[in-house]
Amino acid sequence: MTSTMEALVVTEPNRLEIRQVPVPTPGPNEVLARVRAVSICGTDAHLVRGDYPGFWPLAFPFTPGHEWAGEIVTLGPGAELYGWRVGDRVAGTSHDACGVCQKCVEGRYNVCENYGKEGLHRQYGHNYTGADATYVVHGVKTVFRLPDSLGFDEGALVDPASIALHVANRGAVQPGDTVAITGAGAIGLLSGDAALIRGAGRVIVVGRGSRLHKAAELGFETVDSAAGDPVSAVRAMTDGLGVDVVLECAGVPETVRWALGMLRRGGRCAAVGIPTQGVEIVMQRLVLDELELVGSRASAGEMRRVMPHVAQGRMRVSEMITHRFPLSDYERAMATFNDRSSGAIKIIINP
Repeated sequence: MTSTMEALVVTEPNRLEIRQVPVPTPGPNEVLARVRAVSICGTDAHLVRGDYPGFWPLAFPFTPGHEWAGEIVTLGPGAELYGWRVGDRVAGTSHDACGVCQKCVEGRYNVCENYGKEGLHRQYGHNYTGADATYVVHGVKTVFRLPDSLGFDEGALVDPASIALHVANRGAVQPGDTVAITGAGAIGLLSGDAALIRGAGRVIVVGRGSRLHKAAELGFETVDSAAGDPVSAVRAMTDGLGVDVVLECAGVPETVRWALGMLRRGGRCAAVGIPTQGVEIVMQRLVLDELELVGSRASAGEMRRVMPHVAQGRMRVSEMITHRFPLSDYERAMATFNDRSSGAIKIIINP
């Protein structure tokens, strides 16, 4: 192993470089992994544009990337105590939480009360160096053994698959429920699979363009948001009642309003999309119809639980992969991701 490696560096919003940087050294209870595949996430696109100044990232220059898979090449002190060995194939996730605050103790480490505090919490690829590089360091809490049946490209999508399962869990989807998904991107489509895993009787995906065509190919019912009022369409499909659960996966004000409008009385909306601006909601209906609106942040324990569903094909991550690029061509990969006419859903970067 050489002393330097290739890494994507965002020097400032919308300015990218591939640089030679030192290979990082794992500290106590950390591992150094050779990154074999890393996926572009919608959050990466926002981060590159500088949509979350001073938060994600804390400052530029910065290396993003948090959906990845590879193999361990070096163990930091103590990592072997957790059963890790050089050569182990792993999939990574982003939240390296403190483990001791009340939320962590309750298993909700994704909302760690020490979020972002130096020495206590890191979110790789967000407020700490990410995996868009040849090698990456992660804490032992954030790597998971990859089944032998899964390749690295599929392994890079275990993290978004876990996020999809988490939003379905937050939506409390019950057997027989009718579920609507707003947003037909990767998280939306994988959330459809997650809803089915939890027993949904019907899944209706609301979106447009090639991504909606993909939803239809996957067997979901579809509503074209460009063809008219999607709320009226969903209600017409449910005898005017609306759906039991909406999983809001787009994160724009319009889709949030649609999501609440599609709910039947007593319905529940779990929102995983992160709007970059404020959203107005109709509080009167929220109160009088006893609707529930809950947030869903990343995942909290679903990485391990989603692995068998990915390995057995119930969570169809391979269907999400539309493009592959080398790390050296990251700028073109991001342009392709941002171009809706490209048909991109998930783009894999192979460092």
